[in-house]
Amino acid sequence: MMRKFIMISVVLVFALSSVFMLASCAKKQISTGGAATAPETKAQKIAEKDVATIASGEAARQARLRALEKEQRLRSEIRVFESEHVYFAFDRSELKADARAALDKKAAWLRANSGYKVRIEGYCDERGTSEYNMALGERRANAAWKYLNALGVSGKRMYTISYGELLPADPGHNERAWAKNRRDEFKLVK
Repeated sequence: MMRKFIMISVVLVFALSSVFMLASCAKKQISTGGAATAPETKAQKIAEKDVATIASGEAARQARLRALEKEQRLRSEIRVFESEHVYFAFDRSELKADARAALDKKAAWLRANSGYKVRIEGYCDERGTSEYNMALGERRANAAWKYLNALGVSGKRMYTISYGELLPADPGHNERAWAKNRRDEFKLVK
């Protein structure tokens, strides 16, 4: 990629120097009263066309690079957005301080990227009945929905779902695993 850029630069410098050299070597025409201009030589026309072609190709390449960088940056932001979960205390659906801080960042991103919707998924650990855990997962997802909505994210751009204990992040049967499973996850939808 760098080698190609250097080659284009060398060709561009050569073409420009050729144009300047040909222009400086052109003989002056004596005006005979008419508005005569110095005729362009065939070499000058070819050199100018080559320079214009190279310049437009470089501009197009730069535009493609900017678009690619923007797309990669957006993909990275989406990965970060979706990978940061909100965690809850046992049998609770209230947002802790660290959860509110994470949701503050998510709200800012959603306000800046209005073309995206978010699915808020509520989860629980395995303790409790399936019905109770489904309801608790729903309360957890709704808590995040309400907080984001209060921060200016339109309710039309968010929806919730509860998975209860069905999809554990950690299949273990201990407090460390259960703490990972008491969460909200966020999935972006275009």
